[in-house]
Amino acid sequence: MADASEVSEFLRPGQRIFVAGSSNEPTALLAHLSTQRLPSDLEFIQFPLAGFNDTDFTQFEPTACVTTFFMTGTLREADQGRVHYLPMQMRWVYDYLAQNVDVALIQVAYNASGELCLGPNVDFAGAVLGHTQTVLAELNRAIVAPAGAPRIEQSRIDFLYESHRPLATLAPPKLDETTLKIGAYVASLIQDGDCLQTGIGAIPAAVLQHLTDKNDLGMHGGLIDDGGMALIQAGNMNGRAKPVDTGMHVTGMALGSEDMMAWLAVTPAVVFRGANYTHEVAAIQQQPNFVSINSAVEIDLFGQINAEFVGGKQISGTGGSVDFMRGAKASAGGRSIIAMTATARKNSLSRIVTHVDMVTALRTDIDIVVTEFGIAKIKNLPNRARAEALIDIAAPQFRDELCDSLR
Repeated sequence: MADASEVSEFLRPGQRIFVAGSSNEPTALLAHLSTQRLPSDLEFIQFPLAGFNDTDFTQFEPTACVTTFFMTGTLREADQGRVHYLPMQMRWVYDYLAQNVDVALIQVAYNASGELCLGPNVDFAGAVLGHTQTVLAELNRAIVAPAGAPRIEQSRIDFLYESHRPLATLAPPKLDETTLKIGAYVASLIQDGDCLQTGIGAIPAAVLQHLTDKNDLGMHGGLIDDGGMALIQAGNMNGRAKPVDTGMHVTGMALGSEDMMAWLAVTPAVVFRGANYTHEVAAIQQQPNFVSINSAVEIDLFGQINAEFVGGKQISGTGGSVDFMRGAKASAGGRSIIAMTATARKNSLSRIVTHVDMVTALRTDIDIVVTEFGIAKIKNLPNRARAEALIDIAAPQFRDELCDSLR
């Protein structure tokens, strides 16, 4: 292993450098790298998560740029001439990274058995490790890797930088009356034996909290948090009904509390897989009754979803929701659910609109839409009927205006 002072010697001008994101960002290694004299024209590539990954790679060197699949507040404030947003669904980000990276920056940790592992985010690790020649890793001694995380041989790592820092935690979201009402509506659509995918935030947390009367639920998705852990610990989610990965809970990343990370360290049934499996339609369709639960910025009367664009600006990314929606379509008995509040900006704006600003998901991707005002089952409805169903779950003060747009 090279000395810490030699890290920049592994880099060459014009290289493309993948940086692991969300809970697996090698932040101590990045902090050290930012103090080094770096080659010119480096391109950093990351799928960041707002609130977890706030590195502005354009500050590392005057000619450095960043390619991102998800916009964050930090990147929106950076030099936009050197920030390149690339719209791409997570499944295809995996394939893109398998061919377009020279150097990988990752975080590793030892598991309880003393084996060196990836995690707690492995979304794209397989892609970059399978094709990248140079691997620079931060070995975090403060954490124990999840028992279900993939192993990595130390010989695969060219440079190892040791740290001892706690992972950033995800605090449980505050659930208000509106959020809990939406969660109850969505939970009413879940049946015993369903295989679930949920996202991050208050509404997914409210949904999971309302599933304590369900049995034999499965998990196959991009994320596990404290809500998923609670259902597994209570026995509601056991994966017994899954014909593939039976008894296992498949995820790409973990975001939650320190207690959850400690639990993952001794729970091999939670298995970490790459986005080429978690987000792959061919894998999802093997799970009958797969239910995809996601949110949106707005939905229009055609059923088109905008999940990334506000006020003419890119605020997030296409992410993985469309992968899961289409997986649900391919699953026997599957359902694609969009759950969202009916209004924004303190009830001054309707999130059900006549036309969205940007189409993230097609009108053919959505089966069911839920707000605090009810459930709209728009699958198989013709245009006018689906518009009327969506208006019925809009906030009452906006319904007349939306109805006028149909005339």
